[in-house]
Amino acid sequence: MTSNGRKIREQILALLRRKDYQPLDKSDIARKLGLKGRERVALRHNLRELERAGEIARIRKNLYVLPAEADLVTGKLSIHRAGYGFLTSEKPGQPDIFIAAENTGTAMHGDRVVARISRDLPYERAKGRREGRVIRILERARDTIVGTLQHSRNFYYVVPDDPRIVHDIYVRPTGDRRSQTAATVGDKVVVRLETWESRHVNPEGEIIEVLGPASAPGVDTLSIIRRCGLPTEFPSEALKEADEIPEEIDAQQLKGREDLRDKFIVTIDPEDARDFDDAIHVEKLENSGRLLGVHIADVAAYVEPDSALDREARRRGNSVYLPDRVIPMLPERLSNGVCSLNPEVDRLTHSVFIHFDRNGVARSARFARSVIRSAHRLTYKQAYAILKSAPRDGLSQRLHIAWELAALLRRKRFQHGALDLDFPEVKVLVDQDGYPVRLERIENDESHQLIEEFMLAANEAVARELKKRAIPTIYRVHENPDLEK
Repeated sequence: MTSNGRKIREQILALLRRKDYQPLDKSDIARKLGLKGRERVALRHNLRELERAGEIARIRKNLYVLPAEADLVTGKLSIHRAGYGFLTSEKPGQPDIFIAAENTGTAMHGDRVVARISRDLPYERAKGRREGRVIRILERARDTIVGTLQHSRNFYYVVPDDPRIVHDIYVRPTGDRRSQTAATVGDKVVVRLETWESRHVNPEGEIIEVLGPASAPGVDTLSIIRRCGLPTEFPSEALKEADEIPEEIDAQQLKGREDLRDKFIVTIDPEDARDFDDAIHVEKLENSGRLLGVHIADVAAYVEPDSALDREARRRGNSVYLPDRVIPMLPERLSNGVCSLNPEVDRLTHSVFIHFDRNGVARSARFARSVIRSAHRLTYKQAYAILKSAPRDGLSQRLHIAWELAALLRRKRFQHGALDLDFPEVKVLVDQDGYPVRLERIENDESHQLIEEFMLAANEAVARELKKRAIPTIYRVHENPDLEK
């Protein structure tokens, strides 16, 4: 923002905050502030931005006020499948506002809206919760909707997959020449919203993509991808940066790193995993102590700040795991290649070393940038089989030593009040055509518990270090359980 734009913004807010201010439109505001020519253009821009930010509100006859003066609240609307919703204010500490179905207007689930609090409409079922009415949509959560094409006697319509979108969308007949995409009744389609003038009529849209028959293999997964707006392609610039990353580690990258390539380090992951981002090793110490090493792939060593890869990873936020595919946060060359802790290759890592005494008490922790060479890639099933048999070689001996430590840490955790939330986890297995063929229960056996305990120990060590250094961070904590439940 230019200094002039910032000045006009401050002038607008100062004017609206005056005790003697009466609601004005943009022309009257311009006269009050003595703005002319290009300054009036800047005024219009700043009024739009301030309204979008929820700092000012536009009421009847396009008059501007502070939101609190007109009982207006800006926030995100969450709609229940029954049609009513709740508005979460953007101001921290403000209670939610109940929005009855007839008061949502043309707003949809997830939209950023402005609502007016209705003082004469107490929401008695929620013990006096404030009730409101949506008066303006500032930003749509989505401009496309995924659903199933249906046909009535006189029109075609799409039934949204998301039950929180309670209105069907009218679309042009598939034979209409203006329709750019051919679809048949029963197809999963993507619709772009075009018009929705009143909640008393259905919204209208245009089919922009046909995903296929609703019962066809893979269409359900594709529907989820489109509905959630998950990106399936990487920008060419990000792919170019990934392709330019060398497979081999050079001497410059090893500077300042602790060399752990002679340590017996292993990864333990699901059978179908393709990227291995953590590895472990355990050593016996004097006086029956143990040294635990947890090693995490150092992705930041390859992704430069504000590079195309960094921007795309920030936009995606995380990898998404679906029954028949993975949508990675980083291109496959990184996630499954140079950043994956594959066996028998050198990889850059961040390591934490925790010294436990014979009673499983963490006596010290040390952190280092490191380089490792994984000795083995184990699946959970392989690790479980080793733990259930007598040690017979170097690998099995080391894995049994690791389990002794993990079992000790697990016992101590439950002695200190941890809850055993061993809910059954089920994996859906699909064939090559995308049809689900069977459900497989994932057992929380010793191999899973071993990795679980070591990751918990590493996270606790990091949390303690951050707290000791007074570094602001986000902790994942839980409230004390309800004793009645």
